[in-house]
Amino acid sequence: MTGPDRSRPTGPVHDPTDATHAAPDATGPAPDATGPSPDLASAGCGSNLAHEEAERAVEQALALVGGSSRRPSLRWEAPGEELGGGPGSDPGDLPEAPAPADRPGSRVRSSAPPPPPPLSWDRARAVAARAGRAGPPATIRLPLDRALGHVLAEALGALTDLPSFDTSAMDGWAVAGPGPWAFGAGAGLLAGRGPATALPDGAAVRIATGARVPPDTTAVIRSEHAHADEAKGLLHARRPVVAGQDIRPRGQECRSGEQLVPAGTVVTPAVLGLAAAAGYDALPAVPRPRVDILVLGDELLASGLPHDGLIRDALGPMLGPWLRALGAEVSGPRRLGDDAEALREALTDSDADVIVTTGGTASGPVDHVHPVLDALGAELLVDGAAVRPGHPMLLARLPAPGQSRGTPDGPYLVGLPGNPLAAVSGLLTLAEPLLAGLAGRPAQDAYRALVHAEVHGHPHDTRLVPVVHRAGRAGGRDHVAPLRYNGPAMLRGIAAADGLAVVPPGGVRSGTEVEILDLPWAPATPWTEGCFT
Repeated sequence: MTGPDRSRPTGPVHDPTDATHAAPDATGPAPDATGPSPDLASAGCGSNLAHEEAERAVEQALALVGGSSRRPSLRWEAPGEELGGGPGSDPGDLPEAPAPADRPGSRVRSSAPPPPPPLSWDRARAVAARAGRAGPPATIRLPLDRALGHVLAEALGALTDLPSFDTSAMDGWAVAGPGPWAFGAGAGLLAGRGPATALPDGAAVRIATGARVPPDTTAVIRSEHAHADEAKGLLHARRPVVAGQDIRPRGQECRSGEQLVPAGTVVTPAVLGLAAAAGYDALPAVPRPRVDILVLGDELLASGLPHDGLIRDALGPMLGPWLRALGAEVSGPRRLGDDAEALREALTDSDADVIVTTGGTASGPVDHVHPVLDALGAELLVDGAAVRPGHPMLLARLPAPGQSRGTPDGPYLVGLPGNPLAAVSGLLTLAEPLLAGLAGRPAQDAYRALVHAEVHGHPHDTRLVPVVHRAGRAGGRDHVAPLRYNGPAMLRGIAAADGLAVVPPGGVRSGTEVEILDLPWAPATPWTEGCFT
C-alpha cells in the first residue's frame, strides 16, 4: 500500500521504522513514552496527582507498544538528522541511539534483557533459503502441456537414441559407392515411411529431410550440389562427396539412458520439446508452492482516487503477479483491515504453503502480526533484518492445522512491511529464496556490477537501491545506474528498474562493484532512462 507504513506505531511513541516521521522539535530531543508529556510535566510541578497521572500515561504507552520481548518497545532518534541519497531517499534510515531506558535521567528502566539485534541482510536471506530447502520436495507427474514453468524433480534421461535411426539432414540424393550413380523414376524416400531396402553400389535415390537413410548409403548429396541427367538416368556430383555427409547417424544427439537435463531445471518450451523428442508424455515435477496474500490496513481503497485519509492499496495488485513470477500458485489477495481476530482466523484456515501479509509487522497499537503469531505458537525464524528499506520484515513457521505449540511444521508466513518499496525489499530478501527452495529452483546466482554514481548508505544496515543496467560506451564496461525514486513508500523507481543494488553500510563510490539482485522479468524489459534516473 502507498502512504504511511502500517508497520508504524501511532501516538506519542517515536519509531525510526517510519521513514516519513518528522522530528517534532529540531532544537531538543524527541518526546517519547519514557516520561510525562510536556503538557503533563508543566501542569504537574509540585503535584503528586499530576505525577501519578504522568506515570499512568507512561504505563499506558508501554502497554500499547510493549508486551513482547522480541524487540525494544521504545526507540529514540535524534531530530533533524537525515541521510543523503538524492531525491526520494529515506529520511527515516537513521542510526539508532540507545533506548530511553538506558539514557541518563530516564524515568523508565526496563529489567528485561535487551533483545538480540536483527539479522544481517545476507543472513536473513540465507535463513529463508534454508527454510525452503528444509524438507525433500514433493514430486508430481504432469503432462507436457501442463509442465511449463515447473521445476524438474528428477533428472531426465533419454528414453531412446536421438535420432533413433540414421536420417537425412537435407533434401537431396542418397548414394552408394562412387559416382556417377544410376537412379530411377519416382518420388523417392519421404519422412515417416518404413525402412527402405539396402541401396546397391552405384545407385542413387531421391530422399527428403528427416527420411530414414537406406542401409549401405555412403552419403547424401544436397539437391543444389547434384546434377540429374534425366535422359541418361545418371546423377553427377558438382562437388567432392565425403562419406557420411549430410547424414544424421543414430544416437548423434544422445544415447538411450543418457542424462538430458538435471533435476532442478525449470521447464521451458525448449525443455518440453527435448522431452517430447526423447519419448516423454509426462514429466516428474515439483509442485508450485501455494501462496495466500493477506492485505492488512483499515485505510486501504481497492479502487478510485485517495480521499479523506484513505489511500489506494498498491501491494494487493502487485504481489500476486510478482509471486507468480517467482514460481508460485497464488490466490487472490484478501483484505482484512486492522483486525487481529480476522488475521488469526485467516492464518488458521489457510491451506497454503506460504502466507504473505502486508503491514502490521512492527509494534504499534494496530500492528497485530506479532501478537497473533505468538498466540498461535509460531516460530519466528527472522524477526527483522538489518536492511533499508524493509527492516521490520519477518519470517515465521506456523503450526500445522490441529497442532498445538511445539515445533511448528505448518505453512510459512512472510510478513512484509506496508510501504511498497519496503515490501519489495522483503520479497527479495525472504520470499524469493524461500519460494525457490520450496519449488526446487536453484537460488539466484549472485553477481556484481559497476555502479555509476555515488550511492549513499545507511551507517549500519544494508541498503537496497533500484538500478537499471546500462551498456558501456566507447569501450567502457557495462554498469548499473541508481534510480532516483527510492524512498520506502515509492514505486516509481522500482517500476523502471531491472534490479536492486545491494549497498553495504556506509555507501559506495562511483565505479565500485556492488552485488545485484535481478528482478524476475529483467531480461525481457528494455527500459530506457526517461524520467526515472
